[in-house]
Amino acid sequence: MTQATNLTKLVLLDLWQHKGLVLMGVINLSCAFGVILTVHHARQGTIALEQLLEHQDQLQVEYRHLLLEENALAEHSRIERLASNRLNMVRPAPEQEKVVRLP
Repeated sequence: MTQATNLTKLVLLDLWQHKGLVLMGVINLSCAFGVILTVHHARQGTIALEQLLEHQDQLQVEYRHLLLEENALAEHSRIERLASNRLNMVRPAPEQEKVVRLP
């Protein structure tokens, strides 16, 4: 037991004599962990950016499809066809037209 205590005492005394080196080693290790943490956060940011860009692309495709659908639904020929088929509407003859003028 005394030999283990003496060995511990010798190790601690040796570390105390080289406290500058120990301090530099601790600083070096903390810098290394800082670099690891920074790289990890940068990779997570890159992954999140890639996912957001992919989602943006999907939204743009959906927007283009909606624009095409809107244009197809807003065509005059389609509206006229639906009005004549579903509502039995017809274009009035010229003699049936009435012009209203404001005074």
